[in-house]
Amino acid sequence: MGDDLFAGPTVDLETVLAAREARVARRLELFPTRRRPVVSLTVVMPGPVKDNRAARLLRDVALDALAERLGRLNVAAEIAHLGNGPAGPEALVSVDLDASTLKRETVALEDGHPLGRLWDLDVIDPIAGGLSRRDLGHPPRRCLVCGEPAHACARSRAHSTEDLLAKIEEKIDASRLALRP
Repeated sequence: MGDDLFAGPTVDLETVLAAREARVARRLELFPTRRRPVVSLTVVMPGPVKDNRAARLLRDVALDALAERLGRLNVAAEIAHLGNGPAGPEALVSVDLDASTLKRETVALEDGHPLGRLWDLDVIDPIAGGLSRRDLGHPPRRCLVCGEPAHACARSRAHSTEDLLAKIEEKIDASRLALRP
């Protein structure tokens, strides 16, 4: 496995939870001024290293894919926050589209893009709150390693971090994303 691809500072659970709370606070700050749904973009990165070269580039590819998809729909979007930190890279994108349609588009990206399984594209409506895949009749996301529902494998820790990172690296290599120096 490309050690430099996943190298970075380790992070504890408190730091990850604090970053999540800060992301929620930033989202709430956007709603009074923009009054439109927000895509909260994070990267699937198992293990204690959340901020690494792979995660930052995956976030950037996700932003490009989202911009391209929304551009084809002629929908305005604005990156309201772009951040890197020990809990991993993230972005908040304010989008001029109804939340249900936006969620359908993000699910299509997660399911259809070669790297989409490595992204977490949450859609939050300023009034209704977060929309889930289930809200739109979509099945839960599948595990990177075995194909079972991802939440069950994550909860039971069915797979090692090394196995999960190896699958992530396989997806990156298969996509021919230029992550190597």
